[in-house]
Amino acid sequence: MLRLFRYLKDYKKESFLAPLFKMLEATFDLLVPLVVAKIIDNGIAGSDSNYVLKMGGVLILLAMLGLTFSIIAQYFAAKASAGFGKQLRHDLFKHIGTLSYTQIDEHGASTFVTRMTADINQIQTQVNMVLRLLLRSPFIVFGAMIMAFFVDFKTALVFAVAIPVLSIIVYGIMLITIPLYRRVQNMLDKVMGSTRENLNGTRVIRAFNQENKEIDKYNEENAILNKFQIFAGKISTLMNPATYIVINFAIIAILWVGGKRVDSGYLTQGKVVALVNYMSQILVELIKLASLIINLTKAFACARRVNEIFDITPDMTEGTLTEGSDKNIKVEFDNVSLTYKNAGDASISGVNLKVKTGESVGIIGGTGSGKTTLVNMIPRFYDATEGVVRIEGDDIREFKIEDLRNKVGVVPQKALLFKGTIRSNLMWGNENATEEDLVDALKRSQSYDFVMEKENGIDSVVAQSGRNFSGGQKQRLSIARALVRKPEILILDDSSSALDFATDAKLRAAIRELKGVTTFIVSQRASSIMHADQIVVLDDGKVVGLGKHEELLENCEVYREIYNTQFKESAKEGK
Repeated sequence: MLRLFRYLKDYKKESFLAPLFKMLEATFDLLVPLVVAKIIDNGIAGSDSNYVLKMGGVLILLAMLGLTFSIIAQYFAAKASAGFGKQLRHDLFKHIGTLSYTQIDEHGASTFVTRMTADINQIQTQVNMVLRLLLRSPFIVFGAMIMAFFVDFKTALVFAVAIPVLSIIVYGIMLITIPLYRRVQNMLDKVMGSTRENLNGTRVIRAFNQENKEIDKYNEENAILNKFQIFAGKISTLMNPATYIVINFAIIAILWVGGKRVDSGYLTQGKVVALVNYMSQILVELIKLASLIINLTKAFACARRVNEIFDITPDMTEGTLTEGSDKNIKVEFDNVSLTYKNAGDASISGVNLKVKTGESVGIIGGTGSGKTTLVNMIPRFYDATEGVVRIEGDDIREFKIEDLRNKVGVVPQKALLFKGTIRSNLMWGNENATEEDLVDALKRSQSYDFVMEKENGIDSVVAQSGRNFSGGQKQRLSIARALVRKPEILILDDSSSALDFATDAKLRAAIRELKGVTTFIVSQRASSIMHADQIVVLDDGKVVGLGKHEELLENCEVYREIYNTQFKESAKEGK
């Protein structure tokens, strides 16, 4: 938690003024019992209504001043905590962006989402509470005790006994509940993870009729969480009755001792009331402070989880190159293998491939053969565990990552559009693209017609994740976004699977017209890659065929089976 307080460095003034004004407010609270004592001793005892009204006005003034200082303190605390949260989220988001796909896969997307949202919100809330209450509550407790001794030393000795007893009860209960609340927080994370998984996979769950199973699983996890929350809550509820018992006995003692001293003429009735008020103030502030510390414990747990993300050192270093030395060979795989972290076997192994500038490469194979793994190494989403991937003759690891990825346009398997407009989505490819660039990309991707049919054309609204578009439309717009980039290397990772054969054929013809663009087409369809300059056939992570369509039909059994299966089925369907 202390590591994160550096995010308050730009809010030093607010971090100083918030507790200062809160203590000024507390000072006025400490003066109220003295004013009440004077009203009782001088106004009510003497039947002086003017004095009562005058001192009543003083009470109202103290209340207004206290309210004003409280609002000012809240403003500065809110400004500091909001700024703290903003900068912390910014840096955490930026740090996550530097992590490799391997590290993101290892920790899981839900981990990062929870840290960015729930954990930082908890920390931000507690920063606000600390600035307002961490100094105020001890100030009131000790201030009230000092003021009690100022009112009457002998009666105030009751405070000297009651406060340590109260402190033992409050902080004893707190020490018991802190570990319990830590466990509750960890279980809450688990429940949140299950909820997020269910929301993301709701279609799969419904498709396989697993709703009841998932509900039972959730109820089981939620029941465990509920059990611990109730247990922690039961212990926490002991605080109020236990402290009120002590306070009530302390008030009885004050009234007993104070009453005797009133009879002896050493103390007035108003001062006895003031002492009772100070005891009540101490009770309220001790409970506030205990609640704050329990919540701080949760914040410390959240801070540890946030720091765990900051402690992840990016494992993908970058070089200094912006351009390669050999423009003729665009991409080269030299005996490349890749094993995902914590995986037993290599996903691809021993891949050797040379691709000249402007060539098209088709990649085909069965499910799980390593097609996506292979192309994901070109923009360096993953680094080879063995061998070397070269771009323009140089090791891919010697390039600056930003310059490397500026050369590449990727259309992933899962088409994803961002909330905004069609134009804003296309501009992701190139923020400086002209209207002509956007139109050309739409036409080549076979998107122009359906985009122009919309009321606002290219400025039509795109819902979150592109939910207001069909699967084929999202795929074509994703391809258009990549084309707007005008990449030197274009990767189409099974990005036309939702298109009909006629549209797919038009799309491939339009892409073949691109000059100087090296294209990698991953597909399950032989028809999508049969016209490529080279075809790579993968089976269980190994290259079992490499060549043109006609060569592979003769020499590669895996390719021949895929081709015959698809085209014979198509012929049968045609009959």
